[in-house]
Amino acid sequence: MAKKWGQRLRKWVAAKMDLPQDVMMDLPRITMIGQIHIYVENHRGLLAFTDRELRLLLKKGQLLIKGKAFVIKTILPEEILLEGKIDQVIYIQEDAGGSK
Repeated sequence: MAKKWGQRLRKWVAAKMDLPQDVMMDLPRITMIGQIHIYVENHRGLLAFTDRELRLLLKKGQLLIKGKAFVIKTILPEEILLEGKIDQVIYIQEDAGGSK
């Protein structure tokens, strides 16, 4: 119950202060330029990387990016810029119990 109340309060504050919901809700911000660049902000860490796959930990779940010829151009504690041919961007949601 308290968790839902907290979410409602964050949404209300974001609306009243005209703040982006990704900031208030602790959501990732994903910016893609065509199929060649993807920039992800507000992630919790790099879980796996190959030239065909990138997996990021999020506050709730994971982000899986699939494609070809991947190169990490920039990596910071909560930001990553990936370059290559992006074929799929998949959000993997996890329950409260930790399962997918």
